[in-house]
Amino acid sequence: MLILSRRKDESVVIDGRIEVSIVDIKGDQVKLGIKAPRDVKVFRHEVYQAIQDQNRAALESPVELPSLDLSLFQTEPNDLS
Repeated sequence: MLILSRRKDESVVIDGRIEVSIVDIKGDQVKLGIKAPRDVKVFRHEVYQAIQDQNRAALESPVELPSLDLSLFQTEPNDLS
């Protein structure tokens, strides 16, 4: 883990695409501003963890798919006469 010191209105750039800025500091709370391309998903850690937990649960749960009615896919022979 890289640990950096930054003051209010200072920032760091990640991979030339993501800028993380210190917007405000009040007591033990720091407000961050994040500029990133739309294809980069940004989540708070607890939200990201909840998403991962739900994805794992979905993978582990059995899925029963309804059987297809194959008669819906059968076609009548064309009458070319």
